[in-house]
Amino acid sequence: MVNSLTLGCDCFGVIHYFDAVLANENGEPNVIPNAICMHEEDYSILWKHQDLHSFRTEVRRQRRLVVSSIYTVGNYEYGFYWYFYLDGSIQLEVKLTGIVQPMGVPPDATQAEIGNATLVAPGVAAPHHQHLFCVRLDMAVDGPHNSVAEVDVVPDEPGPDNPESNGFHTKVTVLRSEQEAKRLINPAVSRSWRIFNPSVTNALGQPVAYKLIPSSTPTMLARPESSVYKRATFATQNLWVTAYDRDEIHAAGRYPNQSQGGDGLPAWSAGNRPIDNTDIVVWHTFGVTHIVRPEDWPVMPVEVTGFSLVPFGFFDRNPALDVPPPPRHCHT
Repeated sequence: MVNSLTLGCDCFGVIHYFDAVLANENGEPNVIPNAICMHEEDYSILWKHQDLHSFRTEVRRQRRLVVSSIYTVGNYEYGFYWYFYLDGSIQLEVKLTGIVQPMGVPPDATQAEIGNATLVAPGVAAPHHQHLFCVRLDMAVDGPHNSVAEVDVVPDEPGPDNPESNGFHTKVTVLRSEQEAKRLINPAVSRSWRIFNPSVTNALGQPVAYKLIPSSTPTMLARPESSVYKRATFATQNLWVTAYDRDEIHAAGRYPNQSQGGDGLPAWSAGNRPIDNTDIVVWHTFGVTHIVRPEDWPVMPVEVTGFSLVPFGFFDRNPALDVPPPPRHCHT
């Protein structure tokens, strides 16, 4: 399903391409030229500060390494863009485009009569649907033994230590077992998950870590009795953490189309293995609930979803302090 990418269309600038060698239906090698694109691009400012006393200004430009590929799955295109930043952050953006799946309706049908679809043209409607992705993150933060903590930001109780009632703190909960690690996002408390190494500390005595920052992302809306729910139960949680097993690769199991349900993450995590200070895999489910707009017809503009992995105490200070200033004079 991967596309051959075209310079100036799918990728722009100074590009390095990688071919993909895939097995065809007879097990023979099939080369897809230019399946993966790698390039570097400017991305606004990396850091800046103007001193209010001397009015001296320092600016550094952000650049990121982009590794991308695009897949045509039925009527949709999915672009997967991995970004690697100068401050050690990693981001995945999934770009959704293509053609929504249309259905015919009576020419005089109204939106109220259509129900769970949107009228996009006379006699044409597109049903509500979801795009849910699950990434397998084989984490090794400064070593093979890692733990995961859920971090919520909650308000302080009023009292002498919070006289203005405007204080807040982080509530850190270490997830000890696979069943404990089935978690949902919660934007109300700025929920994130910190993958850390309990045995390695930075210069401040803190465990080195990377933080998984989710987007405002849904879970599956199909009901438990549906076949899609049974086959893709991974999509009912935004986070899973499992003990490493080299055979546990696909969130829905090896053969999702033949599955009767319960394969993949639900089956693996049922053993409730310990996941604290050991070799772990972090699984993150994210995506979009697509209520189609008339503007999505006849070709859908790109819609973006994804997540970020950012260092949290992995470095002792800003690792991008040595980035040289831009060629043009941007500091005074």
